[in-house]
Amino acid sequence: MGTGYCTCATAKWSTAVPFTKMRSLWRGMVNTIFWSYDRGSWPYDLMVILIVIFVLLTPRKWFRDQPQVAAVSSTSIQMINDDALNRTRTYRIDATAFASEKRTSKPTPELERETHDLLGRTVTDLKDRTFQIVRIEPVRTDAGAVLFYDVTVHP
Repeated sequence: MGTGYCTCATAKWSTAVPFTKMRSLWRGMVNTIFWSYDRGSWPYDLMVILIVIFVLLTPRKWFRDQPQVAAVSSTSIQMINDDALNRTRTYRIDATAFASEKRTSKPTPELERETHDLLGRTVTDLKDRTFQIVRIEPVRTDAGAVLFYDVTVHP
C-alpha cells in the first residue's frame, strides 16, 4: 500500500491562507491612497510623519530643483548709447548671459522678461527702479547665431 493523497476541495481551503487577510490588506492600501483615515488615528499620524520625513530628508538634487543662478560678469552688459533727447539708453548684452534655451533670434515675451530681470539685477542705474524695454534687437554672426542683444530701455 502506498501513501494516499487527499484531493478534496475542503482540504485545500483549510490549509490555504484565509481570504480575509488579503481583503484587509487591500482595504488598508485603498484607505492609504485615498487618505481616508480619521484625523488623530495612528495610521493618519504615521502617514503625516512619513511625509514630513520625506520632505525634510529628500536631497534636492533628486528632483533637479537647483536654483538657476547665472553669474553675469560686468563685461556681459555694456551701455552703448545714452539718448538724452528721447530719454532712452541702449545696452548690449552678451547672448551667453542667457541660458541656451532662452536665446532666440526674435524678441519674445519670455526673452523680454529675462532681459528685464537681468538688467534690473546688474545695471546700477536700473536697480530698484521702474523701467520699460522699448526694443530688443539681436546682433547675429554671418552664420545666423546670436552674439549680442541690443536692448533699448526707457527709465
